[in-house]
Amino acid sequence: MSDQAYIERAIALAERGRGTVSPNPMVGAVVVSADGRVIGEGWHEGPGRPHAEVVALAEAGDAARDATLYTSLEPCNHTGRTPPCTGAIVAAGISRVVAAMRDPNPIVDGAGFRELLANGIEVRDGILAEEVARQNEAFVKHVRTGLPFVVWKMAASVDGKVAARDGSSRWITGEAARADVHRLRAWSDAIVVGAGTALVDDPSLTVREPGYRGRPPLRVLVDARGRVPATGDLFDDTAPTLVATTALAPEERRAEWATAGAEVVVYEPEGQGVPLWELVRDLGKRDVQGLLLEGGPTLAFSAVEEGVVDRVIVYLAPKLIGGVEAPTVLGGRGFAPISSAVRLRVRAFDLIGEDLRVEADVHRDR
Repeated sequence: MSDQAYIERAIALAERGRGTVSPNPMVGAVVVSADGRVIGEGWHEGPGRPHAEVVALAEAGDAARDATLYTSLEPCNHTGRTPPCTGAIVAAGISRVVAAMRDPNPIVDGAGFRELLANGIEVRDGILAEEVARQNEAFVKHVRTGLPFVVWKMAASVDGKVAARDGSSRWITGEAARADVHRLRAWSDAIVVGAGTALVDDPSLTVREPGYRGRPPLRVLVDARGRVPATGDLFDDTAPTLVATTALAPEERRAEWATAGAEVVVYEPEGQGVPLWELVRDLGKRDVQGLLLEGGPTLAFSAVEEGVVDRVIVYLAPKLIGGVEAPTVLGGRGFAPISSAVRLRVRAFDLIGEDLRVEADVHRDR
């Protein structure tokens, strides 16, 4: 097998850590003996757990001497919750390391490779680096900017309606699409919802995916004026809740949220709303790397207008709802003229059950 084939295997192993490793990156590793046998494999399972390289080396044992280690990310050379991987690689007698990409974390960023080279180990990198960067895009953005990677998720009919004119919206999409949303939630460190959606849908914003072993994402309610009482599923004990509000919310309501166990953060109002840039920045300081926006049309427009959205995922149901009073996926004042529209770059589209899933990145060159 080629170097690329083994790196592909390492990337596939890394994927097994999705939803459990944050704030660490997903990493997979493969140890191949000098005669071409796979003698060890591993992936990182979560903070405080052994890194992928260490797991693979432990499986390989003494056979790792003079072998090649394939890893999806540059091995670390610093002590955090676990010892440096470079030390374990040197001690195991590995003769060659092949990695997909350098670790963008400034603490590492090439230092791991230099440590290996200094110990006489051959190093090759840059194989399928773009694939690994995309696999770990939330980690990459966070370590470089301190900000989370923000995904706006929406479900709509083919004509762009998120609800009928009477407000009913369950269920626009089918079971397969709803299950896919829970995989998105499992990826997320936090899920944001607006007051309007909270009042209409009373969402729990929890992960209901079979076999999910990660911690529950932080639930974030954006309610500038204190419209949502602390009686819904957002305030149960299944996951932590943060309410982002402003001084426009009555003190009694803020006290009610706090009594229900939520953390309440009060911002200076931006117009009549919560300043989303400040909220996103503050969530980044809390090690939120993957942020899922499940708000309604009003919150969604504010997020798009303020430029905090990195990716849009829309589930389009094969239904026609119509009605000028029925809400569409994006509210607010809109962008005009048409040349001011936010441009997207479509990355993928797939059928999920009967629904079409479209994934697009926000084009920053506006």
